[in-house]
Amino acid sequence: MVKADKEIADLLGVDEGSEVNDRTVRLYAEDTVLVHARSLSPLERMPKTMRDQLMRADIPIGRILRSHNLETRRDMVELEILEGEPTFDGIPILSRTYKIVHNNHVLMWINERFPIDERWKL
Repeated sequence: MVKADKEIADLLGVDEGSEVNDRTVRLYAEDTVLVHARSLSPLERMPKTMRDQLMRADIPIGRILRSHNLETRRDMVELEILEGEPTFDGIPILSRTYKIVHNNHVLMWINERFPIDERWKL
């Protein structure tokens, strides 16, 4: 949990000081990290049961959204290749940022990072 600073408030369309869930997740296959993801979610826009589920690290966001039958859309914000980032020790990464929107309000801001290397050759 964090209080929204100006940057986060602008991303989510909330007031500065609003409570926001700041969640970072790494998805693994055995010992290999495949995805690094960060999400920001304004708690004031969520039903209590959804907030409770979001606080648990073991439930994927997609499953949480489906379980609440919310009509949402994903608005792509940015798609880029980044180099020299520390996320994967300097390996180039594909970064995608999008917002999940419900009732014309940002429900979640998500940034996902995928390393561009040999780990995808299965």
